[in-house]
Amino acid sequence: MSVLPSRLSRDQFPNSLMPKVQVHKLSMKKILYWIPTLIWGCGFFVILLIFHPIQMLMRRIGYQAHKRSVDIMCWCLNQAMLFTGNLISYENPNQSLPTDRPLIVVSNHQSMMDIPVISWVFRKHHPKFISKKELEYGIPSVSYNLRHGGSVTIDRKEPRKAIRLIAEFADYLNEHNFAGCIFPEGTRSKDGQLLPFQPMGLLKMLRNMPDARVVPVALKNYWRLGVYNYKPVPFGVPLKCTVLPPIDRDISDKEIIRLLETQIKEELSASMYSRRKFKLIN
Repeated sequence: MSVLPSRLSRDQFPNSLMPKVQVHKLSMKKILYWIPTLIWGCGFFVILLIFHPIQMLMRRIGYQAHKRSVDIMCWCLNQAMLFTGNLISYENPNQSLPTDRPLIVVSNHQSMMDIPVISWVFRKHHPKFISKKELEYGIPSVSYNLRHGGSVTIDRKEPRKAIRLIAEFADYLNEHNFAGCIFPEGTRSKDGQLLPFQPMGLLKMLRNMPDARVVPVALKNYWRLGVYNYKPVPFGVPLKCTVLPPIDRDISDKEIIRLLETQIKEELSASMYSRRKFKLIN
């Protein structure tokens, strides 16, 4: 008569059952993730709905009032991440960047939450964004601010028109000493890896803004928010925004772009281990 062991080690566990156990654990995690995700999702859209009429009212008062309402909205959107246990940390956010000359803020792109965090960090510099035309309408607060807050929307299918709009955008930033924010990858990274830069828009900004300080930004772990396409959002992701030192403009514009890509990629590589660990756990 054989006696079955009361407990099987991981090595003794039947291989045929391992995938089923892993899938079961993943399913349970995703179910649990839905609880904070629903709370965060409701809070996220309530914030957008509330600030849409506030923006409309503040814009009637003046630019500064509208801008202040957008700053508060971005702060609220960042704080709402706490509902999912996702804490945002900042590294070097208060660098002594000039306010009497424009900035070109260059960041990697990982999620829809990239804009609120950059907007908050650079709020003293009046950040304006280059965004895709599809966002110009349809999203409360966000679309309104893109149309009326000084940002520019471009159609990727019309590159000549896009370059012209970016040139006009650069002139606007020069005139007011504002910060122009651009994601040169052109789309979101789904695994945290830096995608190759699409340099046309950034190159146009550099050439049309010779006095601007160029500031690289590395956003870490934001890609993990969308690992399930936000259905749901994982719990407890450590989010980080790192402002890297400005790049001196004593080299050519093309060399600046290569240096930006290298510096951001090196900063992101520090989170490589946590990326592999996250994939194994989830």
